Amino acid sequence: MELDAVDMGRKRWWLQIPGWILLVYLVYAQAIPAFDYELGVRMGTQEPAHRITEVGAAFWYGFALADLIIYIPLLGAGLIGHWLARPWWRVVLGAALGITVYWPAVVLVTAVAARNASGWEIDETAYWIVLPVIATWAMWGLFLIARTASEAAEDT
Repeated sequence: MELDAVDMGRKRWWLQIPGWILLVYLVYAQAIPAFDYELGVRMGTQEPAHRITEVGAAFWYGFALADLIIYIPLLGAGLIGHWLARPWWRVVLGAALGITVYWPAVVLVTAVAARNASGWEIDETAYWIVLPVIATWAMWGLFLIARTASEAAEDT
């Protein structure tokens, strides 16, 4: 099943626009707190330790630092490679989208598992609204990457 140029153009924008929005959000919400977690709390992008315990804050900080070192550069490079049609874009963007599917699942499972834990007092509503949307977009992106890779292989 071959994708025509118009269909691929639309799908390109469906990867690029949400991807860049997510990247900007990650820089704001995760990269800044990786340098100063308490600043992230004041900005409203991180949970304070008194609501999620010191262990929860350490867990959230671990995500912020890993995002700064690994996830943000991968996502940025993957989006640029995709835009410029570099031969490596599928591998790099696929790696970033794999992380994008994984971390919402970890956060949601953690929030559910910690609901009755002493010192854990977060409002999960925003998590349940935003994170499934992000994970679904990433799953769709992974499907599109796999589909275009198999079509590219058929063309050679």
